[in-house]
Amino acid sequence: MYWDVKTVRALPDYQLFLEFENGRTGTFDVKPYLHMGVFRELQDTHYFNQVSIILGAVTWPHEQDIAPETLLAELKPATRSA
Repeated sequence: MYWDVKTVRALPDYQLFLEFENGRTGTFDVKPYLHMGVFRELQDTHYFNQVSIILGAVTWPHEQDIAPETLLAELKPATRSA
C-alpha cells in the first residue's frame, strides 16, 4: 500500500530515516517510545540499529514493530544530512 515503508535506516539519537512507497521521506523520533513495554529493549543502540522492514512495517528482531500509519503521523521532513 502507499503507506508501506520502503526504506529504513537507523540514525543517531534514536531517530529513523524512512522512505515510504508513496515517495514521502523523513525522520521518526523513537525516543518517546523507549520507556514503553516491549520498546525498552530499543534503548540498546546495538539492538536499535538492527531495524528492518517486514510487510511494510518497521520491525526489530524480537518482534517490536511500529505501524506505518504511526510513522507517517509523526514523520518530520527529511534534512539533507539524513
